Amino acid sequence: MERIETLRMEGVTRQYGNAAALSAFTLDIAGGTFTTLLGPSGCGKTTALNCLAGLLDLSSGQILLNGRPIHTTPAEKRGFGLVFQNYALFPHLNVERNVGYGLEIRRVPKAERQQRIREALSIVHLEDLGRRYPAQLSGGQQQRLAIARTIVLRPNLLLMDEPLSNLDANLREEMRSEIRRLHDAFRITTVYVTHDQAEAMVTSDRIVVMNHGRIEQVDDPVSLYNRPRTRFVAGFIGRTSFLDGTLDGATIGFPGFAVSADLLPDIGGAAKRVSFSVRPQNIVMHRTAPAPVNGAWLIQGSVAERAYLGECWEYVVRPSATDLRLRVSTAPQDVHETGDAVWLEIDPRRIARVPSEEG
Repeated sequence: MERIETLRMEGVTRQYGNAAALSAFTLDIAGGTFTTLLGPSGCGKTTALNCLAGLLDLSSGQILLNGRPIHTTPAEKRGFGLVFQNYALFPHLNVERNVGYGLEIRRVPKAERQQRIREALSIVHLEDLGRRYPAQLSGGQQQRLAIARTIVLRPNLLLMDEPLSNLDANLREEMRSEIRRLHDAFRITTVYVTHDQAEAMVTSDRIVVMNHGRIEQVDDPVSLYNRPRTRFVAGFIGRTSFLDGTLDGATIGFPGFAVSADLLPDIGGAAKRVSFSVRPQNIVMHRTAPAPVNGAWLIQGSVAERAYLGECWEYVVRPSATDLRLRVSTAPQDVHETGDAVWLEIDPRRIARVPSEEG
């Protein structure tokens, strides 16, 4: 089976009538990497996966495997493995026969087939459950069985369409780490679809954030979170607050207060609208006015809302005489009451500039 060095979707468009589920979609995937397509429902991520798999024809564009067009190659001849949302297990076959079914179809010799089944079950930690049937397995075990049934075929590309969506929250958290472990063990080039930001952050080498059939940003998880390039990405990945103001010389004016632009050397120029994404954990909350340190922005306000999340408090603070609402996270022991007067401290070096609403 051909090893993947590069996989490219180039200018791919998929139309449904007059609506485009994908529009001029171009994405490069390096061999051996774990790439996640992330976005809200209806953004086109499953359509992109199905185009890669060969389950959907392209309206235009092409798919290149190591530089060779494959978009007209039938799905069964691409050598790709697909893990479905509902696992699609055979209820009348036990675990071993579910895993070995594809090998039987390919007429793999019995001795080799049994060895590969044992290896696959061992990797997903199901080696002691080979005689059980799918109905006798937990949700997590069924999910691992679906993966084993795919990787036993040694595909050159593994495609996974929201495989954890049917699991409860605790099991999802356990299985997303398990999926990453399996990828590290096999190094199979993987394309994964999810709408769960945490799932994408844990599993991925690169995340492709999609919106309305187009790519908003492609980046590693850390860069995506800390340096979003669009307002959509900043708002979709994790929690954030937006500060929209006007730059005038060395001062940025926001509704109700103004701050220095000294620590933002790349922002200079004529007067203009500017916007920033501020993560809740990058705001420090004080009960009294702190001494200015290293050019930090100091904003006076009051607590408008609060929620206890166990590992932290999350507050909504309204700066004085404004309608702004800024999210702030604090340690569990840092307790403030609704209505309390507070001061916010923001290090401008820890925020991200994003396009303004007009932009």
